[in-house]
Amino acid sequence: MNNAKKGEYGEAVVLGFLEAKGYILIVQNYKRASGEIDIVAKDRDYIVFIEVKYRRGRKFGTGFDNIAGSGQNRRIIKTAKIFLYENGLWEANCRFDIIEVFGREGLEIEHIENAFWE
Repeated sequence: MNNAKKGEYGEAVVLGFLEAKGYILIVQNYKRASGEIDIVAKDRDYIVFIEVKYRRGRKFGTGFDNIAGSGQNRRIIKTAKIFLYENGLWEANCRFDIIEVFGREGLEIEHIENAFWE
């Protein structure tokens, strides 16, 4: 499975997971010059910007490890600000989550709420 297919698969799994938790999808794969946000959803009173990481195992670390030290979190925050501005949601409560999907069969999902912030 190539990286694009893995990303699509991971996001499809996460969308089902979020729906079961009562989240409402706003947009998937929101792209601007500053970067991309995998999923933007509403959770109660929060706009949630979600980065999805799919891995077959934990051998190479976690998605949190990859985002926290890479500067990717700054790109996500910048892109989230553009989303909020474009949609007149400047005053909205928001948070940044990471959802990791591990495995090939018998998937394990780890949801890290408030994984990073500005």
